Amino acid sequence: MSIFKKKLGHKKKDKHEGPTTGEAIHKLRDTEELLVKKQEYLESKIQKELATAKQNATKNKRVAMQALKRKKKYEQQLQQIDGTLSTLEFQREALESASTNTSVLQTMGMAAKSLKAAHQHMDVDKVHDMMDDIAEQQDLAKEITEAISGGLAFGNDVDEDDLLAELEELEQENLDEQLLDTGALPSVPTAALPSRAEAGRNKKDKERDQDFAELEAWAS
Repeated sequence: MSIFKKKLGHKKKDKHEGPTTGEAIHKLRDTEELLVKKQEYLESKIQKELATAKQNATKNKRVAMQALKRKKKYEQQLQQIDGTLSTLEFQREALESASTNTSVLQTMGMAAKSLKAAHQHMDVDKVHDMMDDIAEQQDLAKEITEAISGGLAFGNDVDEDDLLAELEELEQENLDEQLLDTGALPSVPTAALPSRAEAGRNKKDKERDQDFAELEAWAS
């Protein structure tokens, strides 16, 4: 019987638990919207009473005074609503911040658990041993490669004179390319070239000299 009462009491306690953070935020927003509408209503009433007071300021002072009294009452209510809205806004922002922090903490907790589970089967000493084994195998593979390549390269000594000659050829090619890039041209001869007429006369003179030489040779 006592167990049954405890169960009933437990259910009754759950039934009277407070709203969740999301429900409270939603309720606060609804209340804010309701108060904003009330503000708009009061502002319209204030403008209406102000217009009535202006219209009757000289005609009927009693009516004007009553309108100003109602206007004053609406203004007081409007100030109260402004204060209430400020309080509700503060509460809502605090709840929203708390909700965000809770979500962030939950996410960080899940990440921490996942990271712990990922590292559960890892041992730092074993990791270091494994990396040492990898480095050792890499060194061994390097030695084997050097041993094989060294045997194949036996007797293939390089002549330094040939290398120097090849280096000089490359340097000359670079100089030639630089000359082409800078647009350097061979120097132009300063002496005047013979004209076509002078070239013709020089050719005839040579032929005549040759004829004279042949004649002298025949005469002698």
